[in-house]
Amino acid sequence: MNRLRRKIDKYLVDWKNDKNKMPLIVKGARQIGKTDAIEYFANSCYKYIVEINFAIQKQYLGIFDNGFEVDTIIKNISLINPELKFIPNETLIFFDELQACPNCVTSLKSFNIDGRFDVICSGSLMEINYKEIESNSVGNKIDYNMYSMDFEEFLWAKGYSDNQIEDLYKCMVELKPLSSVQYDVMMENFKEYMIVGGMPAIVNRFVTQKNYSGILELQRQILLDYEEDIIKYAFGLDQGKILNVYRKISTFLGNENKKFQISKVEDGARSREYIGTLEWLDNAGIINISYCMEQPELPLRGNYNPDNFRIYFSDTGILIGALDDEAQEDLRYNKNFNTYKGAIYENIVGDMLVKAGYKLYFYKNEKGTIEMDFFIRDKDSLIPVEVKANDNATISLNKLISENKYKDIKYGIKLCNKNIGFNGKFYTFPYFLTFLLKRYLKEK
Repeated sequence: MNRLRRKIDKYLVDWKNDKNKMPLIVKGARQIGKTDAIEYFANSCYKYIVEINFAIQKQYLGIFDNGFEVDTIIKNISLINPELKFIPNETLIFFDELQACPNCVTSLKSFNIDGRFDVICSGSLMEINYKEIESNSVGNKIDYNMYSMDFEEFLWAKGYSDNQIEDLYKCMVELKPLSSVQYDVMMENFKEYMIVGGMPAIVNRFVTQKNYSGILELQRQILLDYEEDIIKYAFGLDQGKILNVYRKISTFLGNENKKFQISKVEDGARSREYIGTLEWLDNAGIINISYCMEQPELPLRGNYNPDNFRIYFSDTGILIGALDDEAQEDLRYNKNFNTYKGAIYENIVGDMLVKAGYKLYFYKNEKGTIEMDFFIRDKDSLIPVEVKANDNATISLNKLISENKYKDIKYGIKLCNKNIGFNGKFYTFPYFLTFLLKRYLKEK
């Protein structure tokens, strides 16, 4: 497998060079490349590495039984493997699969105070498994949320340079349409990304073999792996109910309003029976949840209905794997995708926004006369974002911008299969520039 460049690479180097660094916890869903990125960084930047995988090397689960002092922990590790080197300021300690040993989190305070060794932890499903003791390390650790590859990382994997990506951004800043070559090539790359998704092993296979052979099988295997995680790790919850929700995500996305309704998950289902199921899938990094705003106004986080939401897959390639056998081919050849076409574009834009650092919010008024796919913000205004699978009318977007009662909205953004432009009310950008939106809004 070729080494794929990831955004966490730079973050880890910056972390190492920070004189005030604390132990780092890298969180994220399974199979997104956490371990690979940390091992690459460790081998590039440290003379000595102590790597412990708590899920595989179960003999290390007891290294905290005698307390959390650093010297005691090191002594216990060295008893198990005396060949490991602990050299102050030259050794990185990497605790992998942290979810299998929640006690490890408590030790981070001691490592932070001691300061002789750099410590990185990584794992999946960690929000679920160590909530009860996480408070023991507050103020003594840094959390980094990692995701599957975003579109920029996909472009890196295909060989595109930072300069070529910067050229795209310059066109946004100058509101200058992309050249026909830029547009056509990037749209083709985006369609590939939409089908393949961002799971590193799948991206690597695609860019290596330069075709889609075997991609769908890999996507479906990840779907099955996530089902196994639900059965294995959903302690205290009804695994069957989590599986019911998980298996119905693509069905709800295919509905006209995309609203998630527990009553439609199974006959006679009631909300109280499903408490915790959505949170489990969210904490596992499997889904992105978009909440309906009470009113299209700021602030975003204090202005939404927690009982009205839409669910998206956290990787659009996994959504493709969840559809029927013909879906991938239909998308590849631009055939009619019916209701799923809009769902896939919404899913991938939502995924790109989350990877850029946004939370997801949408709006639909009671009469159904105004509906908006997403909302983001700049420093002083609320920005409606409309995702168009086809180039049809933007009635809701125009209403939100034009009507005086929406005081926080000054302009909007339309994402579609059209070149860069601005009509005095909203900016038009092609879908593939979504990954640059946060930078654009910050710097423009």
